[in-house]
Amino acid sequence: MVVIQNIINDKLVDVDRVKDIAQQLMDDFGVGESELLVRLVSSIEIQVLNNEYRGKNQPTNVLSFPSEIPLEVGEAILGDVVICVEVVCEEAIVGNKDFAEHLFHMLIHGILHLLGHAHDKLEAANKMELIEIEFLKKIGIKNPYK
Repeated sequence: MVVIQNIINDKLVDVDRVKDIAQQLMDDFGVGESELLVRLVSSIEIQVLNNEYRGKNQPTNVLSFPSEIPLEVGEAILGDVVICVEVVCEEAIVGNKDFAEHLFHMLIHGILHLLGHAHDKLEAANKMELIEIEFLKKIGIKNPYK
């Protein structure tokens, strides 16, 4: 189950499409019954979170927070993906990308982190990129790395 919190009430974001894409990716990875919270936030909120959890006092595009609920509890909670719409919009403009497509890419990127993927090493980064490219293609979005 995907829950969307559009606390900035940004009208540029198609929250139904965000929810559908997130659910499709979770289904593809066999965690479709898990709960995922997607929060769309301001640059101020994401900067606070980025500083608190990563020691980086600046806004970023997406942060992922895996669930810390023990498996023994029996709740299937994947975690939270926090997306800064302002940063994603700025990146889309600078990179000459479609805003919605870039937002969906960041959503997928964040969910993949919750599923255990990382990009701290070259091999892992290449694998994560390939998964992103393949899933984006599946939903009709071109390779964002070209």
